[in-house]
Amino acid sequence: MLEQFTFVGLLFLVALLLGTLPPALAWLLRPKKPHPRKSEPYECGIYPHGEAWVQYKAQYYIFALAFMVFDVEAVFLFPWALIYNWLPLYAVIEGVLFLLLLLGALLYAWRKGALEWV
Repeated sequence: MLEQFTFVGLLFLVALLLGTLPPALAWLLRPKKPHPRKSEPYECGIYPHGEAWVQYKAQYYIFALAFMVFDVEAVFLFPWALIYNWLPLYAVIEGVLFLLLLLGALLYAWRKGALEWV
């Protein structure tokens, strides 16, 4: 029993080293030549002008979140659709309930106006 915990502890230490050692080495070995020109913002050959902190509408985030939810849900439907002919009745009913749940969520988002791109 103790050797199992030793193995888990060893894996934890390896994971910790793999997560912290490369950034620490990069920080130590990087060239350190600060210059004011290097700190200026520069994008696509044009110096930016105006305020950098722009507030976006929360609706864009909600639209992206709704897209991600339905995208992930579609991934769950692919394996179900592949073996549809060999599924027992309860699995088909569960799949239909899942699709109805997705349809309900889509109708809710549609009625709330989350799918309107302004």
